[in-house]
Amino acid sequence: MTDILPAVWLGIVEGLTEFLPVSSTGHLIIAGNLLDVTGPKADTFSVVIQLGAILAVVVLYWERFMGLIIPKSTMRFSGLRGLWLLFLTSLPASLLGLVAHSTIKQYLFNPIMVGLALGVGALYILFVEHHVAGRETEERYATLDDVTPRLALGIGLFQCLALWPGFSRSAATIMGGMLLGTKRSLAAEYSFVAAVPIMVAATGYDMLKSYHLFSADDLVFLSVGFGVSFLSAWVAVKAFISLVGRITFRPFAWYRLALAPAVLYFWS
Repeated sequence: MTDILPAVWLGIVEGLTEFLPVSSTGHLIIAGNLLDVTGPKADTFSVVIQLGAILAVVVLYWERFMGLIIPKSTMRFSGLRGLWLLFLTSLPASLLGLVAHSTIKQYLFNPIMVGLALGVGALYILFVEHHVAGRETEERYATLDDVTPRLALGIGLFQCLALWPGFSRSAATIMGGMLLGTKRSLAAEYSFVAAVPIMVAATGYDMLKSYHLFSADDLVFLSVGFGVSFLSAWVAVKAFISLVGRITFRPFAWYRLALAPAVLYFWS
């Protein structure tokens, strides 16, 4: 990993797609194959740059994350209660991912399975959008402070769908939140915040298993990918937040449906 240009491109792809319901992992697998950045080292690099995108969310929601450390009486989503809610959301996918990690890496991290996941995830988005259409008055949860343990665990169960690369963690959690009665904006915001603990855990786990693959010569490649991912994610999240209250997620589903057959045809 000496040419840093692939790191730049992969960082852009990761940052722009991590928090959109289009699957960052799926796009990274596709981009990695196009750029000929594949193999165990490339898979771990993809996880490392995801941490750059996650850091962008920590910075953007700094007050909320600080509230988890220093509780605020004006925020119910803070302190031990906030940590407990994030733990409940992270638990199902963490346990399932821990048990099935090797199987997922062996059988699902390839363009064909990504193409299938893109299509299935698109149908999932369209189903949820149809199901919640006209039900805005029935939404029970509007802000992070309205999140309950039951809701947090429910979203965590939906998050398990994201273990299929190409499905999209954001799609799984945002659509899951909407099905469970959250406002569209809260579903997106909680998806961003809840991404932090599970992605930090996934990154740490992967690095512990794969750090020996990297040498000092790879540090520049990793640093460039990490930094570009952070900046790209910052832009994507800011833009997404400004749009999420005014648009549906159907355009993302149509994009996925258009991309899925192209991926299956190209790699079949």
